[in-house]
Amino acid sequence: MSSTSDIALSSPLDHRLSEADQSLRAGDAETALALLSPLSDSDAVHLTRGRAFFRLARYQDAAVELEKATRPFGGHAVVALVDEAVAMRRRADLLLLFAESRKLAPHDPRLLDAQGNILMHLGRFDEAEVCLRESLKRRPNDKGTLNLLAMNLTEQGRFDEALAILDDLRQRSPGEWGPGCNMAAILNNIGRLEEAANIYRETIPLGPNEAALRLNHSIAMLKSGRMAQGWAEHEWRFGVPGHTNLPQSRLLPNITPSLNLVGKRVLVTQEEGLGDTLMYLRYIPALARTGAIVHIWGTSTLAGLCGRVEGVSIVQHGGETPEYDYHCPFISLPRAFSATPDAMGAPVPYLTAEPAKATQWKKSLRTDCNLRVGLVWAGGARPENTGAQMVDRQRSMPLSALAPLADLKGISFYSLQKDEPAQQRLDFPGPLVDFMPQCLDMDDTAALVSCLDLVVSVDTSMVHLAGGLGKPVIMMDRFNNCWRWLHGRGDSPWYPKMKIVRQTRFRDWSDVVTRVRSLLEDAVRAR
Repeated sequence: MSSTSDIALSSPLDHRLSEADQSLRAGDAETALALLSPLSDSDAVHLTRGRAFFRLARYQDAAVELEKATRPFGGHAVVALVDEAVAMRRRADLLLLFAESRKLAPHDPRLLDAQGNILMHLGRFDEAEVCLRESLKRRPNDKGTLNLLAMNLTEQGRFDEALAILDDLRQRSPGEWGPGCNMAAILNNIGRLEEAANIYRETIPLGPNEAALRLNHSIAMLKSGRMAQGWAEHEWRFGVPGHTNLPQSRLLPNITPSLNLVGKRVLVTQEEGLGDTLMYLRYIPALARTGAIVHIWGTSTLAGLCGRVEGVSIVQHGGETPEYDYHCPFISLPRAFSATPDAMGAPVPYLTAEPAKATQWKKSLRTDCNLRVGLVWAGGARPENTGAQMVDRQRSMPLSALAPLADLKGISFYSLQKDEPAQQRLDFPGPLVDFMPQCLDMDDTAALVSCLDLVVSVDTSMVHLAGGLGKPVIMMDRFNNCWRWLHGRGDSPWYPKMKIVRQTRFRDWSDVVTRVRSLLEDAVRAR
């Protein structure tokens, strides 16, 4: 059969599959099934039908189709639905699908792995461990399952067990970089920095161009205070999905005396969370002093704050990519200035509240003569982002954990909490003023914060907002803390008025709250 004939025969199938896929992305599973109905069986058709049935909550039918589609996959075809289900915020519904799939293939360890992984994402660690250990009985020493088990043990705080598994994988596969990368990342997270550095030194030669490995290495360097090297290494993140798609050839180079930016438009772009943007806005004044025209392209909730930073010429949110000479994601600004006197950016405060809004809040709060303390107990869960969700589960606490603060005298507590955790307000046994429904964006919140005396918060964007405004901050930090707070420190080089109170036991906030209470009592006495 000629190649021309092959193309003629395959084209209608490809067209129908493409139309069905577009229908699914538009949320129309019924139309997708209708488009697929006349097509002959193939792995791609079965997979697409499985996706459609899942969207319709027809889990038994989905399982049948996915079992037929499994042959060409390295894992079970159910794994192909995970990202789609997560994006739809239907992660838990995958368990219903897995249950049906296991009826059809009860001895397939790949289904146990998939189920264990989702249970871990849902925080059901004990159940996940049962699945993964059962999988290992059927497929002993499987590298993928052992990596998942190590990750699950890490989420439980059983770090030594996880490290032992990964170390064994390293010894068994000395030419692979993955186990060493995972092991070093855990060691870095729990503050065993020198051990992490040694493993990175041994592992990087095994995968010198692996972006994920080099990115993890950069985080270890930054956490140990090796800032200049860490920022340079951090540029490897561009090899990982989810970062800028603007051309690397026009990325802002390091600031040197020979670089002439006078009259050049530098497009500074939002890359990750709000906290990152608020933290790195400190570099904008130095960028403007080079003579550059600073054009910020970010999110609408930060537009007002960005526009008041010294040196900003243009603030844009949404719309088409504007003209520029160089672009620079916010997280690359420290790298650009690392060899200059502005390596730490502008001094605090570099953010300012909108004067009229701040004046209005001063009037509203003028009768409150107590120490005014803002409270934030949870970050943004971002359930559509598995990594972010798992980190948030560690950095956030229920408001009820702060109950020991409720009876403090001479303090008025103000909620600065947004989103779903704000519904926990009634779990606080004392008065908790809540003006957040009136705060429609970060600019409104900044004006409110400017009228408070102190902010007590978990590690979320609020600490960067309050810190950048020059407000005193008590940050309640998780055991395996973010790199930017370094290791073993109760202060921060980024925010001089910050005190860090870190967990001494994994996922246990009780001693943190006890120490915060003592600091608040000191603040009342000092006032």
